[in-house]
Amino acid sequence: MIYFKTAQDISILREGGKKLSLVLKKVTQAVQPGISTADLDKLAFNLICEYGGKPSFLNYQPSFANKPFPSSLCTSINETVVHGLPSEKKILKQGDVISLDLGMEYKGLFTDMAVTVGVGKIKPVYEKLIKITKVSLLQAIKASKINNTLGDIGYAIQKCVEKEGFVIIKDLVGHGVGYSPHEDPVVFNYGVPHQGLKLDEGMVVAIEPMVTFDNGAVKEEEDGSFVTVNGKVSCHFEHTIAITKKGPIVITR
Repeated sequence: MIYFKTAQDISILREGGKKLSLVLKKVTQAVQPGISTADLDKLAFNLICEYGGKPSFLNYQPSFANKPFPSSLCTSINETVVHGLPSEKKILKQGDVISLDLGMEYKGLFTDMAVTVGVGKIKPVYEKLIKITKVSLLQAIKASKINNTLGDIGYAIQKCVEKEGFVIIKDLVGHGVGYSPHEDPVVFNYGVPHQGLKLDEGMVVAIEPMVTFDNGAVKEEEDGSFVTVNGKVSCHFEHTIAITKKGPIVITR
């Protein structure tokens, strides 16, 4: 079931999304060689509370998970695509690539956002991977218009990524968001133009392209994280988007 958000809901979501964006920006600025992912998680938790929100991932257990997520922030390093668990033992080092995925509840409504950054100086090919994944998200946002479809969103991502020689991780998807951290519909990162569910006013979705090299196959680890089967570095960006008559609104901006 898809829940359509009211104008008032979207106003609150924009307020919360702006705060989440500020939090994630500050967490991103703290990324450097020598810091632990547990330190980043603590910073995210403290900032969310400071901004009047609640970390929506902490102790959240979606239907696809075996147990609740124990942290506020997902810290996915290199070949880990999503759901990486923060740890005092995971120390960032020069050349790493890390995805920071964070959700927040604010005034009873939920937003979700992710960015990927390099730790210090990284390989040029990783810089390109990050750039293209981010561009693919922007292309998907442009396609998020009333009377377009989820297929148009997925196609925009896939076309951008594959044109540059990278591959989509097809087994991991975006989702609806707003009244809970995960809602219908499923938002694939590939698709056929004009196919799939038609976009309509009041839909709020988390679009999150996940991209890697050579082969998009992933496997789930015992801790619930997903990694690339070939061990190649991956990249992940995400924004929460509202579909409106005036065009897509980036909630997490």
